[in-house]
Amino acid sequence: MKAPKTLQDAILYFADADNCLQYMVDRRWPEGVVCPTCERKDPTFLKSQGKWQCKSAHAKRQFTVKVGTIFEDSPLGLEKWLPAVWLITNAKNGVSSYELSRSLGVTQKTAWFMLHRIREAMKQDTSHKFGFGGPVESDETYVGPNPQKMHKDRKARMQAKDGLKGEYVGKTAIHGMLGRELRQVRAKVMPNVRRDSLQESILNNETPFAKVYTDELSGYDGLEKQFIHKVVNHSIEHVRGQVHTQGIENFWSLLNAAFAELTLLLSHSILIVTSPNRYSVFTTVRPKTTHLPTPTVSLVCSCRPLTSASPMQR
Repeated sequence: MKAPKTLQDAILYFADADNCLQYMVDRRWPEGVVCPTCERKDPTFLKSQGKWQCKSAHAKRQFTVKVGTIFEDSPLGLEKWLPAVWLITNAKNGVSSYELSRSLGVTQKTAWFMLHRIREAMKQDTSHKFGFGGPVESDETYVGPNPQKMHKDRKARMQAKDGLKGEYVGKTAIHGMLGRELRQVRAKVMPNVRRDSLQESILNNETPFAKVYTDELSGYDGLEKQFIHKVVNHSIEHVRGQVHTQGIENFWSLLNAAFAELTLLLSHSILIVTSPNRYSVFTTVRPKTTHLPTPTVSLVCSCRPLTSASPMQR
């Protein structure tokens, strides 16, 4: 059966344990069930237990469809897990643990546990560099408290500590890059947006002579020595043909909208998901405080649709 397209379809379909089992089997083993230990292709299905048993003699002969996936070692059934995956991958602005708890009829702690496992499964390898798949947009933003709502003493302390002024006082700098063809965003918490910091981040994530599109910030000056660097001056124009940073700026708007609904206390894990063909974001950002270090790297990864077998596996 095809993947459910609406929430009503998902609720009705995944309410049946047999449907959940068949759904997982079709996506994990499209060519037939395989033993995860020895990879033998003719295990026997034990219907009364909902398990398979491998015909070879070895440890862990019996296995379920949850073995080797994010659902393993969880007492929750697939009739809870699969609707949770569907909800998260189809929510434009993310799903909180409280919302998931109400939707599935589980405790908030259970929903929190499920969210973290699903988010971990949605992460992709980011060890490769941008550049081979088309142009890369680069931009920076600030997230954090509103300086206009700060007490003047706190504002003065933060201004003296960070050296920032005006609307940037007390905020954390984030540098982001969007690979247009790969449809992937990577973001990193930065100590500042000076030239050495920004260009080091770009060099670590982009191949030489790749197309890099930025705004007119002076921190990007000199990139033309190693990249095909094009600049759009926002005081004059926002788009010049294919040269623009609208994609990464749209990502910032989603990120800031998510932060606006949160209280910045310790750290935040934010999941922003649009449709399977668009961006899915998982990022961890810590605000500037006197007792918490700034994390060195914060990754933002693209997502695959629920119909793929890979999100089900670690």
